[in-house]
Amino acid sequence: MDDGVVHQFMARASIVGAGMTKFGVHERPLPDLFADAAFDAFDDSGIEPPEIEALYFGNAMGGMTENDTHLAPTLASHIGCTGVPAQRFEDACATSATAFKHAVEAVESGRHDVVLAGGVERCTPETGLDTGAMTKVFVSAAHRQYEQPAGLTFPGVFALLTKRHMHEYGTTEEHLAEVAVKNHYNGTLNPRAHFGRETSVEKVLDSPIVADPFHLMDCCPFSDGASAVVVASEEAAESFENPVDVAGVGHATDVVPLADKDDLPATQAARDAASQAYEQANTTADAIDFAEIHDCFTGAEVMATEALGLFEDGAGGPAAAAGRTALDGDVPVNPSGGLKAKGHPLGATGTAQLVELTEQLRGEAGDRQLDDPERAVAHNLGGDAATTVVTVMEARR
Repeated sequence: MDDGVVHQFMARASIVGAGMTKFGVHERPLPDLFADAAFDAFDDSGIEPPEIEALYFGNAMGGMTENDTHLAPTLASHIGCTGVPAQRFEDACATSATAFKHAVEAVESGRHDVVLAGGVERCTPETGLDTGAMTKVFVSAAHRQYEQPAGLTFPGVFALLTKRHMHEYGTTEEHLAEVAVKNHYNGTLNPRAHFGRETSVEKVLDSPIVADPFHLMDCCPFSDGASAVVVASEEAAESFENPVDVAGVGHATDVVPLADKDDLPATQAARDAASQAYEQANTTADAIDFAEIHDCFTGAEVMATEALGLFEDGAGGPAAAAGRTALDGDVPVNPSGGLKAKGHPLGATGTAQLVELTEQLRGEAGDRQLDDPERAVAHNLGGDAATTVVTVMEARR
């Protein structure tokens, strides 16, 4: 069970290889996208496909968008990993982080030594679905009886949470716009980002309203893409170059539907998952050097920085406006550009965050490289913040 002491009794897992595609619009079939990320991870680790002992991957919408409900053997075959367990995970936008958690548990328990974890999704019109149809697919992760019939989509879900945060703490639209500006700047430094252009507070505030208080530029895009990491046991990791240790993984669930949550802007699942991950890692939020956060909307980033303990409740918006979450700030958030600029192919987002953590902790992040980070956290949520996976990773010195 996730009792916060798992690492006192089990060996740590490590990421020994990481890869991902560019996020954006792709015409290639879904198996080819995943193969690109998987083989990047294989090349990075120096491993060959037959050495993989299990495949755990995330895909949230393939049954609806690809008419394919049995993707595990298809992808395993496509990358040369047949004859081993292959399993698809679905947990809305937290899909591949959930797959990763199971990969970590598999190697920590001694069941496997080397596992491939990743995710893939196609969310753009290349699937044959327009924006309206894809929005309907996305909202299938909301409550079926109470929220979907009312026409509540995810911009509306996070707008409700954010408006409550604004009411309680004085967070402003300008604070939210600063998050978008920061993440778009970071995206210009990431060659795999969906959007590689800067913006301004004025442009964000002048863009059309999607769901008050969100303007279009407060919202992440639909994207296609894939990501993958090779996870190794503590013993196996010694034979690889540049392993990065997984210090803790927390996974928590909040109440569904929204109307039943005790405190909307608290995003309680994130707080619970962070507590689990920090306890496993024997660390605190004060020791975190940077974070990759699930900023599906700018308000989601503000609330997550508080839920993770990076800032006090109500301080996330002013911290963003003051530059504290910028690359040269004291708590950089989303150096990759985040979902806002890097993009959001649902099933690939969680492990894409871990690719960024791995590259930053190795010192391999190029123009967006932070100054010698030692410890980082990733926050990947699903649905109306009802599922959250939080991962703490540490560099080897």
